[in-house]
Amino acid sequence: MAEMKDTRGSTNIDSLAARKGGPQHKHKHEFLPVSRSDMKKRGWDQCDFIYVTGDAYVDHSSFGTAIISRHLEAHGYRVGIIAQPDWRDDSSIAVLGEPRLGFLVSSGNMDSMVNHYTVNKKRRKQDAYTPGGVSGKRPDYAVVVYSNLIRRTYKKTPVILGGIEASLRRMAHYDYWSDKLKRSILLDSGADLISYGMGEHSILEIADALDSGMDVRDITYVAGTVYRSREGTDIYDGKYLPSFEEISENKRKYAESFMIQYENTDPFTAGPLVERYPGKVLVVQNPPAAPLTTQELDDVYAYPYAGTYHPSYEKAGGVPAIQEIRFSLTSCRGCFGGCNFCALTFHQGRIVQARSHESILAEAEKMTWEKGFKGYIHDVGGPTGNFRKPSCDKQMKKGVCVKKQCLFPKPCSNMKVSHKDYVALLRKLRSLPKVKKVFVRSGIRFDYVMADKEDTFLKELCRHHISGQLRVAPEHVSDVVLQAMGKPENQVYEAFLKRYARVNRLTGKQQYAVPYLMSSHPGSTLKEAVKLAEYVRDLGYTPEQVQDFYPTPATISTCMYYTGLDPRTMKKIYVPRSHHEKEMQRALIQYKRPENYELVKEALCRAGRQDLIGFGEKCLIPPRKMKKNKKRR
Repeated sequence: MAEMKDTRGSTNIDSLAARKGGPQHKHKHEFLPVSRSDMKKRGWDQCDFIYVTGDAYVDHSSFGTAIISRHLEAHGYRVGIIAQPDWRDDSSIAVLGEPRLGFLVSSGNMDSMVNHYTVNKKRRKQDAYTPGGVSGKRPDYAVVVYSNLIRRTYKKTPVILGGIEASLRRMAHYDYWSDKLKRSILLDSGADLISYGMGEHSILEIADALDSGMDVRDITYVAGTVYRSREGTDIYDGKYLPSFEEISENKRKYAESFMIQYENTDPFTAGPLVERYPGKVLVVQNPPAAPLTTQELDDVYAYPYAGTYHPSYEKAGGVPAIQEIRFSLTSCRGCFGGCNFCALTFHQGRIVQARSHESILAEAEKMTWEKGFKGYIHDVGGPTGNFRKPSCDKQMKKGVCVKKQCLFPKPCSNMKVSHKDYVALLRKLRSLPKVKKVFVRSGIRFDYVMADKEDTFLKELCRHHISGQLRVAPEHVSDVVLQAMGKPENQVYEAFLKRYARVNRLTGKQQYAVPYLMSSHPGSTLKEAVKLAEYVRDLGYTPEQVQDFYPTPATISTCMYYTGLDPRTMKKIYVPRSHHEKEMQRALIQYKRPENYELVKEALCRAGRQDLIGFGEKCLIPPRKMKKNKKRR
């Protein structure tokens, strides 16, 4: 947009010009309006967009709400925020009035069901994204509930969905909490559009189209969006997925549909996908939006975020989630790791996008002057800390390989392996005044480290960026399970441990690798679970936390869980589905805990491994005398 009219207040170029030595943004470091009085202070009688979110309002670049709203603001749009409205009160959605162009709706930084429930479907007691950590401030299936709340009051105002919940539920999907297939969230919400993935490109195209007077029903061309169609005349060269009726009746059809979607997550190679529903309703997914360039990503992180939660939450004790990210730096987006239990492929994509050193250093320097900074940068990373560029040269022109992964089952011969840029960045951050230590707490891919023939990164990591423990994610030790997870063979992890120990000796450090382990993933029988328990025994380490596999929307592993098929091969795969078996598999990893004794014993007996019950060095648990029930006389 070359020029903006005065009708919206502040021009779209102020915040961008400020970084070029131009005029400072009029409302720099102020929160966006959350009330009519806030609007009045800015001289607004109406917002262009109102962003409704299931999280508390945190104006920080780690929150999607803040990024999208500031992105729109930087391009001249007036944006107001309604955070955690009371969905039982229709008036809660009208506190800012009707927006000129539309409502933006998100569950927040997490899917609302993951936010609410443990893998055992028990209600969580705390919500880190709510003031004071209080639970229950957002509804289940928040995006659907909020959208219907809006529709009851504003019948014709455009509603655009975004964020993780909408993104991963954009087409028909298996819902673990109800244990059934659900329709596209677009239909159940009554919304007009979904902006899926990282929405900076798509939301601006939508905003500009609405601002030009276009009817929201005619916005069918924007990459990174999903829309509803009846006639199908607006679909060009679309690929038709199995219908909702077909996938509801046939799990194999669902697996086929899922794999087509998985293979159409790249902006360079994907085509439009069409899902048919009863009543001649069509849900159309346009190809993903193009990845952001380094300059575009730098611009996004240079917006005038307040950097913390809204001051109205102070009395409640603030928003706990800010503590994890307040002094952390996001350096990249996207991940070519390809873990089957991760939804990043569907949301951020496999092409890594990185900020420039200048952008990250500017944010870090600003951070050092903030109240509460004690000299420690808690993290520098993203989905995978040591990814700083696309995995090979062709990806930014031709996209990622449709049928192949970069690291699985072996590293691709075309992959460009280098940590030089990341090492250079970390060195610059360490040299900043007032910085005592820079930690790397984002997960690092140990198989990518092993593909790097140089020890430079590992030496720097051991010497400067961890404190006693390095957390890594082998997830399992059984190659059968690792293959189902899309993770490297266990021998790769074992080789990494030896290299890590050698480098620590060279640097004069005595530090340990702490593994993240996962129980009950598809492919894991009790035999594989016992093998993992034996590994923990030999490690001499009892994990405090174990991640039980959680079937969240839009992952290959969740498709396995629901269908009993590996969608990559269409072969049957074992799925530990019952709550009791999942408890046993989890207990095996924490076999030393007294409360797990009976579960561990039962698991060992079922697996035919009574040899592990005894007093021998390799035994997991000792025998116990069973109490005999006295016969009644």
